[in-house]
Amino acid sequence: MKALVLSGGSGTRLRPFTYSMPKQLMPIANRPVLEHVLENIRELGVSEVGIVVGDRATEIAAVLGDGSRFGLELTYIRQEKPLGLAHCVTIARDFLGEDDFVMYLGDNMLPDGVQEIAREFAARRPTAQVVVRRVADPRAFGVAEVAPDGRVTRLVEKPERPNSDLALTGVYFLTPLIHQAIDRITPSARGELEITDALQWLISYGATVLAREYTGYWKDTGCVEDVLDCNRELLGDLKGSVTGLVDAESELVGPVVVEAGARVVRSRIVGPAIVGAGSHVVDSQVGPYTSIGRDCRLLDAALEGSIMLDGASVSRVPALRGSLIGRAAAVTSADVGSAHGRLVVGDHTHVEVAA
Repeated sequence: MKALVLSGGSGTRLRPFTYSMPKQLMPIANRPVLEHVLENIRELGVSEVGIVVGDRATEIAAVLGDGSRFGLELTYIRQEKPLGLAHCVTIARDFLGEDDFVMYLGDNMLPDGVQEIAREFAARRPTAQVVVRRVADPRAFGVAEVAPDGRVTRLVEKPERPNSDLALTGVYFLTPLIHQAIDRITPSARGELEITDALQWLISYGATVLAREYTGYWKDTGCVEDVLDCNRELLGDLKGSVTGLVDAESELVGPVVVEAGARVVRSRIVGPAIVGAGSHVVDSQVGPYTSIGRDCRLLDAALEGSIMLDGASVSRVPALRGSLIGRAAAVTSADVGSAHGRLVVGDHTHVEVAA
């Protein structure tokens, strides 16, 4: 089996960050989403992975390389325009050949993995198997209507009146018959080749499409709130370790990671929290569920439940919670008395807030 990871979307819901970086490179627990995805794929025993990329291909390739550090062999496949998930399969046809494959959206986080579902697909080998999750409001998703025996009877993309609460998670196990189905469908009203239409074509012609419910944590990291929520989830399993410098006047409480080259000086950090390599935390308070990237600076500040991307700095700001601070962004005090709450600051931005 091969894998096809889709990483070409524009990420409009995650702006301003996606103006300057691919959404799939947003760090969760200090690692890009795509690295978590590739780790899940490696756990399936898959070694050949096609990465569908758009106009941010160079940035993605710079982070992932040839895949050897993940134990994988990566092939980059260029999609000139975002023309749908089924279109991604079409342009990857030469890479996929006649192999079964797992298609995985590159901004999806399923930290519990899908190994059991993959084993079921290999054992039963239906024409296709979709991974679904029960959601409160299915209208924003592709929705599967499923018979008691697990067979999918109907698939609808973003229905106004859903007949099911089973949303497609963005992980699909597919056999080569999917290519025949894609050849038979036409673009949807939004001008895209929908994978739901291709799967529905298979169902209409008697093929077996199964649904398997995923009960673990699942998040589409498409907006700031989801990124922060996912960061909290992954940090919940953090194991503390200190390879950087923590001075005698500092206190670490709970699981805290201080990476090599990082310095914690006269500060208190309550875990789970990560201080990335080369970062300095000085005269500051860091609350739980906080990820500080590489080469960051936190000076005379307090931060909780937040993410600082690489090279960011926060100085003399006494209370930030639930914030996302972009790469090389600077948040400083304007020395005007006030309380603070939440900030979303894009890459290479300078913001002054009341002290």
